[in-house]
Amino acid sequence: MTTKTFVLDTNVLLYDPQAMTKFENNHVVIPVTVLEELDKQKRYSSELGKNSRTVFRYLDSLNTIGKGNLHVGVELESGTMIRIQMEYKTDLPKHRFSLSLNDNRIIMTAYQLQESGEKVIFVSKDFAARVKAEALGIEAQDYENLKFSYDVIYRGIREIEIPKHDVDVFYKDGYLKPPTEDFHPNEYCVMTSPEHSSAVAKYNAQDKKLESLMKLSNLWGIKPRNVEQRCAVDILLRDDIKLVTMMGPAGTGKTLLALACGLRKVFDEGVYTRILVSRPVIPMGRDIGYLPGTKEEKLYHWMQPIYDNLEFLCGSTNNESSETMRWILDSKKIEMEAVTYIRGRSLPKMYIIIDEAQNLTPHEVKTIISRAGEGTKVILTGDASQIDNPYLDKDSNGLTYTVGRFGDQKIYGHIFLDKTERSELAALATEVL
Repeated sequence: MTTKTFVLDTNVLLYDPQAMTKFENNHVVIPVTVLEELDKQKRYSSELGKNSRTVFRYLDSLNTIGKGNLHVGVELESGTMIRIQMEYKTDLPKHRFSLSLNDNRIIMTAYQLQESGEKVIFVSKDFAARVKAEALGIEAQDYENLKFSYDVIYRGIREIEIPKHDVDVFYKDGYLKPPTEDFHPNEYCVMTSPEHSSAVAKYNAQDKKLESLMKLSNLWGIKPRNVEQRCAVDILLRDDIKLVTMMGPAGTGKTLLALACGLRKVFDEGVYTRILVSRPVIPMGRDIGYLPGTKEEKLYHWMQPIYDNLEFLCGSTNNESSETMRWILDSKKIEMEAVTYIRGRSLPKMYIIIDEAQNLTPHEVKTIISRAGEGTKVILTGDASQIDNPYLDKDSNGLTYTVGRFGDQKIYGHIFLDKTERSELAALATEVL
């Protein structure tokens, strides 16, 4: 098999700092321009800064874990050869790439290696950079290692047709043996019969049976409006399910349901000590720049959708409901935090909601989930078709990746909500725009 040379762009290493180890039995080249870009990021306390430092620490450790040196190549046990490329092609009379741009210098590094006879593949998360590389005749690829296909991803709910007798038995006994054995743990099932009787069940992986949903009592004044929302509420209220993901377009009730169930668990049942709500600080459209004030004052604007949902749950249209809202905020049992500040914390016995999780990378999601202490429940919500992070797509974002990796875990549950309930206008916009 022909050995390939993979030239990695900066954004690949910032997305996955272990990316250079994922190309077994091939050569991995890091252009010196990539190191210069990483060097500018390493001083920051953000996830990008953390990943940049991780890359440099790993490169520094190669002297002890591999054979050779970074100039000619360090060979790993997996057969991967990693090296730093110092030179890049500068004389291209037919092509007018400005070498004042870092992206172009990285592409020129790949071009020079290809000119020298190597089988080169340029790997980048930047679509524009891949297009420019292909224009020079260089094979270009997206980084695929931390990806799951959104189009075929596990949805958390399915429909099956069974005899009416089985539906009757389910209502009588509260459980039923599943007709197939390919259910995921905590997967929901809508059972229908030709006679138009139906029932909704959850698969219990331990007992290997379909069981009834939990009885639903008052949920801060709201009720599920469709079967998917009913299943979402059920999975949010189960304390044995420690990680929940909810995906779906705008207006399907993801954040509202998660917050309502959190209020129930913290204020009514006392199962968790606090609700922690966080979302990535990534603007939609043109950014308005820095916001003045303290951290709390800055976060207020980013967390406005959360406050809107709280007001809705409290029914803030009269003085009494406004008092409820004030009581909740004054209780200190609900905390708003930027994702950046979660790293390093230990969060026991908390109900954590990460909104807009589709704008997080897989490594950022890992950082958040690994903060969960004893007795903590984590809920990730988002719409993988609406991503504001320029280096993520519907297949590579942290939310889709979590669904793909956790599908067979007994402490995990997922539900895909696709029916918009916000308003007739919102439903129509989701469908036609």
